[in-house]
Amino acid sequence: MSPQNNPVARGSAVPGDKATLDQWLGYLESIHPSEIDLGLDRVLLVLRRLFRRNPAGRIITIAGTNGKGSAVAALEKLLMASGRSTGAYTSPHLQNYNERVRINGADVSDDQLVRAFSRVEIARRDTTLTYFEFGTLAAFVLFEEAGVEDWVLEVGLGGRLDAVNVLDPDLAIITSVDIDHVAFLGDNREVIGFEKAGILRPGIPAVYADIDPPESVLQQAAAQKVQLERPGETYQLVPCDPGMAPVGCLWLEQARYGDRVVLPDNGLPVHSLAAAVVAIRQLAPELAPSAIEQVIARLTLPGRYEVLQQQPRVVVDVGHNPHAANWLAARIGRREAGRVIAVYAALEDKDVEGVAGAMAPVVDEWYLAGLDVPRGLSGVELVNRIGGLLRKPVATVSGSVKVALENALGGAGPEDVVVVFGSFYTVAQARIALGKASS
Repeated sequence: MSPQNNPVARGSAVPGDKATLDQWLGYLESIHPSEIDLGLDRVLLVLRRLFRRNPAGRIITIAGTNGKGSAVAALEKLLMASGRSTGAYTSPHLQNYNERVRINGADVSDDQLVRAFSRVEIARRDTTLTYFEFGTLAAFVLFEEAGVEDWVLEVGLGGRLDAVNVLDPDLAIITSVDIDHVAFLGDNREVIGFEKAGILRPGIPAVYADIDPPESVLQQAAAQKVQLERPGETYQLVPCDPGMAPVGCLWLEQARYGDRVVLPDNGLPVHSLAAAVVAIRQLAPELAPSAIEQVIARLTLPGRYEVLQQQPRVVVDVGHNPHAANWLAARIGRREAGRVIAVYAALEDKDVEGVAGAMAPVVDEWYLAGLDVPRGLSGVELVNRIGGLLRKPVATVSGSVKVALENALGGAGPEDVVVVFGSFYTVAQARIALGKASS
């Protein structure tokens, strides 16, 4: 059956090789009845049509509730520093879809994505694919075409049934396990941990980045005889001695190497950075600690505790669940002076009450905003849900992040910090409002 006659498209015309990326993305949204449909059977079927054999590249799969993006970015840069050609696949994107697929550190072009989408469309025939599944297979196509040596793949949702998991990893990282996506993954850490641990494979090395793994993760690792690296067990994170290293840094110590790697206080989750370093020492043992430190010291990631301006200081962060909000509150709480002014907008299916409760102790003034996107909460709905939980009053409720940010900046002094958070949509709109180009 030709793609043009495919009934799965539900009346949507297949864009073709000459179509724009936006036309293809609109088509991808139309061909499956639901946004999320966890399972590997459909993706595996199309994968086998696309590739006659397993990809030649080395596969590194990264799952976790929070901190995945930081681990992907750190490991991608470290692999490149070791001389390896690298493809990185992440989601979601902030401003342009191209951000999801990088080859040797650069976003792929519209033309590359259109070509890959065309290949996936031909291969899928009458098999339905979600937007994420289609994009995942397109990334695989581009990595294989480019012949990259290392594929660094971020799980979209969960792990066990996520499209990324159709490929067997050579190394796996789980950055953290906490409550999020309850409707799909469960409502407790043990159940969610089981889903995340689905990326493990018998005998392969793996890293669990956080200090408190659920028993379900440990059980899965033991059952599959996985060598699981863990902080406090196989490696240590200890404060650097004052005067010997940058302020606020940590030393990563692994007894087997007999040295230390400095992890700076650069606004990214240190446990995710540590996991990437532990991984690179297995994947590229020839890379010197000094080279590792240089890469990590320069690392930034759009939307992850990203400073967009000074006086007043504007920080944006994509944190959207209580676990991420607790990290952000601790980070913001270390300020030396000035007020903390929050601009918050969120999606309706998120635990906004838990996020507000985590941030409330460090926030001096709130500016709430609506999100005019699918599943977005209006400003009024948001204040109705969290207004009673806040220790400080809500200054304004706005219809957009842009207006809320303008109001917050209008009332901020040069020593204050304005922190914008709540979702990728929230951060993207703040970046646009401040004239920041796509990452």
